[in-house]
Amino acid sequence: MRTPRRLSAFLLFLAGTAALAPLAAVDQPPAAPPQVVAPAVRTFDLTYRAVVPELPAGAGKVDLWIPYPHSDENQQVEVLGVDAPAHYDVSTEPRFGNQVLHLVVDHPKDPIAVELRAHVVRHEVVRKDLSRGAAHGRPNRDPALAKWLTADRLVPLDERIRSLSAEVTAGATTDAAKARKIYDYVVDTMSYDKSGTGWGNGDIYWACDKKRGNCTDFHALFTGLARAAGIPAKFAIGLPLPPAHGEGQIPGYHCWADFWLDGYGWVPVDASEARKHPERRDYFFGDHDTDRVELTEGRDLVLAPKQQGPPLNYFVYPYAEVDGKPFAGVQQTFSYRDLPAATAPAAR
Repeated sequence: MRTPRRLSAFLLFLAGTAALAPLAAVDQPPAAPPQVVAPAVRTFDLTYRAVVPELPAGAGKVDLWIPYPHSDENQQVEVLGVDAPAHYDVSTEPRFGNQVLHLVVDHPKDPIAVELRAHVVRHEVVRKDLSRGAAHGRPNRDPALAKWLTADRLVPLDERIRSLSAEVTAGATTDAAKARKIYDYVVDTMSYDKSGTGWGNGDIYWACDKKRGNCTDFHALFTGLARAAGIPAKFAIGLPLPPAHGEGQIPGYHCWADFWLDGYGWVPVDASEARKHPERRDYFFGDHDTDRVELTEGRDLVLAPKQQGPPLNYFVYPYAEVDGKPFAGVQQTFSYRDLPAATAPAAR
């Protein structure tokens, strides 16, 4: 039987189309891989200046301590120089491992000025999968973490704090989930409000009762509730930089907290920034921007060499003693200047 001419032409067209189809597929561009945004890096020069101005008449020995910036996994610091009127030493205080610059001036006739200049590369902390943290049991926990489970003078772990922690974390079965509940409670409960007096001491009772304050009050509440839940938590303090790059003065300090997850490590939180910037609430649980430099960790600090006054509530501003007594008149200024990333010192 003869195939009609029109049908034959149609069948030939179909056959040709099928033969060309694989070639057309080969010509399609490959699918683009998912875009991965690298963590941000900020490189800047930092200047820390401390001045002991007019001293009491007859002042003899003047001791001055200032934080000496350090390198860690989130920042590389290269101290470029220190201008001081007398010999100074850099020591490490034994409890938390903070570095401290100390000098002594006998019977000074002029104001004492110390200027420290440092080169800083700060890395963005980008959260990974927190579910890797162990849910229960801590058989391999580093014994050094024990200090981050103990009370501070203004962050006691009494029945009131333990009861509140249990209430806030109710229903959570992992340390990561408990920490998130505590973080959300702090952000929801506290207001960033520096009016009046009483704020800024990092007093957990103030935070519980007044429900307002600055970063020290926010993170006193976080660290206290976390420790009461059996989660090591540490207080960190340093200097904030404005998000816009450039240069200028830094008006004051900023602090935050870290909590420990077994199987993961330290996880940063910044509850006060989350309160001020609600759109970044999720970011500041586990992520940290580059707009900061850490100077010290811990509360109730005994310096190196040991000061004669009481332990410091926290250590970010310079501290001085005149003839063994705390001197409150020390002045400080901080400034920064952003640099191209290519000027970063090598990681240590």
